[in-house]
Amino acid sequence: MLASTSELLNTAWRKGYAIGAFNVYNLEGVKAVINAAEGLHSPAILQLHPSALQYGKSPLVALCMEAARKSLVPIAVHLDHSTSETDIHLGLAAGIKSIMADGSPLPYEQNLIFTREMAKLSHANGAAVEAEIGRISGREDGLTMDEKAAKMTDPVAAAEFIKETKVDFLAVTIGNVHGKYLSEPKLDFPRLAKIRASVSVPLVLHGASGLPESMIHQCIQFGVSKFNVNTEVRQAYMDVLKSSISEAHPDLLEIMEKAIDAMRLVISDKLQLFGSVGKAYLHQYLYANQLTANSTRKKQAAINQVLIKS
Repeated sequence: MLASTSELLNTAWRKGYAIGAFNVYNLEGVKAVINAAEGLHSPAILQLHPSALQYGKSPLVALCMEAARKSLVPIAVHLDHSTSETDIHLGLAAGIKSIMADGSPLPYEQNLIFTREMAKLSHANGAAVEAEIGRISGREDGLTMDEKAAKMTDPVAAAEFIKETKVDFLAVTIGNVHGKYLSEPKLDFPRLAKIRASVSVPLVLHGASGLPESMIHQCIQFGVSKFNVNTEVRQAYMDVLKSSISEAHPDLLEIMEKAIDAMRLVISDKLQLFGSVGKAYLHQYLYANQLTANSTRKKQAAINQVLIKS
């Protein structure tokens, strides 16, 4: 079932759990996410970084969209860290209905202008928008930012930013990092509480790989409704490939199946950690009600047209 990111995140926020957004690059990654989500009756998000979009283009998007449609549980498809209008146009043209317009590398005013324009473009195409203020440190998929250049999200600026840009979700920087945590994670929960109090949209935390269970749960309590996961899933895939190199006559399909299963285990652990296990029925129920309501409205509109003509 192809799901709406907005519906997934807003329902998760109301019910006190979070949705896992997992970066995928190929069929194996997509199957790992779908298999894990179906096995645990959990919603999830297939997430594409612009580097993956540039590599796979519309065929990769089509793969994700079709897998989501055929899934037995709600699955959304999201374009991550889109720092250029070109990437956003490409994603929208390929049919993605959930976009991250990432102006966070820019100074605040330029970020606001970029995000506002990309939000208008995306909303006009029926897509929800995630944005970010603050600058997250770390390295992942070509994104590099050292700790000195990182800047945490300001709660007052966050409220102004949401008002001006009309974005649907906000990614926050509270000490989280892309890639691996090289020391013990230190998240600024008082700052997160102030951000939660100042904005009325679901919050997103990038850099969930490596965060301890207690911190994940605290983040959810403060309204984080989406966690991005890439490093740990990607590492599981790479570990299988490395271990298969030494085999005398490796079977490619067997290697891919092992990779899918290794990634599935990591994803399953995250879904349990985020509290979304068993929650697929909530979204399926809401979706069924929406279809019924839409059908009723269409029938009433048809009746009204007949009455007008008569």
